[in-house]
Amino acid sequence: MVQARRPLIAGNWKMNGLTGDGLALASALAERAKASEGAPFDMLICPPFTLIAKVGEAVAGSPIARGGQDCHSEEKGAHTGDISAAMLADLGCRYVIVGHSERRADHHETDADVRAKAGAAFDAGLSAIICIGETEAERDAGRTLDVVRGQLAGSLPEAAAAANTVIAYEPIWAIGTGRTPTLDDVEDVHGVIRGELAGRLGENEAAQLRILYGGSVKPDNARELFALEDVDGGLVGGASLKAESFWSIAESCL
Repeated sequence: MVQARRPLIAGNWKMNGLTGDGLALASALAERAKASEGAPFDMLICPPFTLIAKVGEAVAGSPIARGGQDCHSEEKGAHTGDISAAMLADLGCRYVIVGHSERRADHHETDADVRAKAGAAFDAGLSAIICIGETEAERDAGRTLDVVRGQLAGSLPEAAAAANTVIAYEPIWAIGTGRTPTLDDVEDVHGVIRGELAGRLGENEAAQLRILYGGSVKPDNARELFALEDVDGGLVGGASLKAESFWSIAESCL
């Protein structure tokens, strides 16, 4: 990772956590963050929508940012059960995850859907974490780079820039499985993503935009992953649900 890009360690809690659990986890992380003032990384937690406000109280006064796990592409309207980017911003969020593989698969979201959601995030003043990644079948067929290039091209809004966009590469077959690609594979994919961004945004802008790795990031593999040139932190799932393991992952940036 180049010096100009500050690592981002993002925790995606997914559909986990009731009030007591969420507050305990957020408070434990806030204590560590306050005690480590000046640490050379940014920390983000994305709790379920029900916990965003309470988590905000728990992390107040710490450098920990909050984000949403998804948003609708419209600012408001008759969309029962959805939440807008403006609502997330109103709750104090600074980021929102869009295009996670679980949304793409379970809710049949297309690249165009993801691009529209990312654009809505920009309009609300949020940074969009745009997720891309291949399935195991696509990987076995040797299509990883084609899939990643296609998803990136289709999901990235025209207004994307280093200041409002983070890309998260998550090989779907590695999420929650304990499996990870080889370091060479991660480095190759991230390098291709950086190159595609350079073609789209220009070399200077692409050099500043953060690209995260996700997919079974753990304390015992984070340091070697984050040491790769084009890996600028991680989007962490299961390991973000325990303060000790999540903080240990963040400390891998030190």
